[in-house]
Amino acid sequence: MHSAPMTREGRLRSLRAAAAGNALEWFDWTLYGTFSIYLARNLFETTDPKSAILSTLAVFAGGFVARPLGGWIFGKLGDRLGRKTTLVITMLMLAASSVGIALIPSYDQIGVAASALLLCLRLLQGLAHGGESGVSYTYVAEIAPKERRGLWSSSVFVSVTIGVMGATALAAALTSLLGPDAMHAYGWRLGFGVGGLLGLYALLLRRSAEETEVFENTRSEAKPAKPLSGYQMFRIGLNIVMIAAASNVAYYSWVTFAPATAIARGMDPSGAYKASLLAQLLCVLWLPVCGWLSDKFGRKPMVVAWGIGVIAMTYPISIIVTTEPLTLFLAQGLGLGAWALLASIFPAILSEQVPTQARAQGVGLVSSLSVALFGGTAPYLNTYLSGSGYEHLYTAYVMFLGLVAVVAGLAIRETAGMDLADIQAPGSGHATQSSIQETYNYVQHD
Repeated sequence: MHSAPMTREGRLRSLRAAAAGNALEWFDWTLYGTFSIYLARNLFETTDPKSAILSTLAVFAGGFVARPLGGWIFGKLGDRLGRKTTLVITMLMLAASSVGIALIPSYDQIGVAASALLLCLRLLQGLAHGGESGVSYTYVAEIAPKERRGLWSSSVFVSVTIGVMGATALAAALTSLLGPDAMHAYGWRLGFGVGGLLGLYALLLRRSAEETEVFENTRSEAKPAKPLSGYQMFRIGLNIVMIAAASNVAYYSWVTFAPATAIARGMDPSGAYKASLLAQLLCVLWLPVCGWLSDKFGRKPMVVAWGIGVIAMTYPISIIVTTEPLTLFLAQGLGLGAWALLASIFPAILSEQVPTQARAQGVGLVSSLSVALFGGTAPYLNTYLSGSGYEHLYTAYVMFLGLVAVVAGLAIRETAGMDLADIQAPGSGHATQSSIQETYNYVQHD
């Protein structure tokens, strides 16, 4: 017995709830990178400043270690209990971890215990974030009309970027109002406190969302879907990692840590945050356009274009930034313009790789594993190689991942316009000719 279709009002209400949660989730997550220089000076031994910032980045990477576990645990819950219930749980955990970071005593007060507490809370945040991201991608893709899934999926990273902008704007405001001394003393704590409170607000919005029709129909089927084989899981995982790797590295290099890196090189903190904010604002306007383009021309061309963009943009971005805020704006504008080609369709294209019975867990686990391996290590690797005089190695590494994205775009099948209920695992042999022809006709018609 199939559930009643979601009404347009129900879809839009659920989309708003998901988007608000995404924005506040990434607000909390981004605060760590935005305030990393203050965390290093307050929660670590500061005799060697370089060692302190590297330790802070190592804890940042440690949060990503927990993300695959969170993707697996909460993805499994999402496939059993439902997408909505899981999103409520993860939002509560994110809010609690942000408040906890705001309340950690300084290194001067409790010594190495301050660093340990930060690590524990970052791991908790990583667990929640790993579950939140995968289930959220799945949720938005499943509530979207199939012919506009790319456009609707762009709302995820529109809201993500708004959340990142919110964290950046808060950092800029606090820096301007309080000044350097107050920011080092307590200003960064105010940022994490605001993040926790906003997370509780998002929790209330999430409770008004509806469960997805695709999930409800799969759960109500008399005959449970056949579990995926090891080979099928490997193929799905490989596709997702190849699509996501360059995006993971570029995002954390070009967006999350870009202001902190520029400040460390001598740029005025307030100017750096404002420049980053303006670049992200342009990206918010560009993301829906890219989502619409993917619905019109298909997913494959967008992935290939993104990979080419990474190869072309990485070196210029690496040499543009000086101590002038305008250079940071130009570098981030270029990077975000290319990144949006993939980010706009990221929830859609990942969800279109996995059948419904394993979608939340598959997307959550593999995307979190990919971001842990590539995104979580990117700031540390970049800082270490730059400090050792090997910047060119990091540039070559990012460009190689761009090439991998091009290969992925050529290898995957086109899924724009396909009903998610028709998505089958690689090699299953159950993808109907009619569903494939329908997708082909849709892309050609548009």
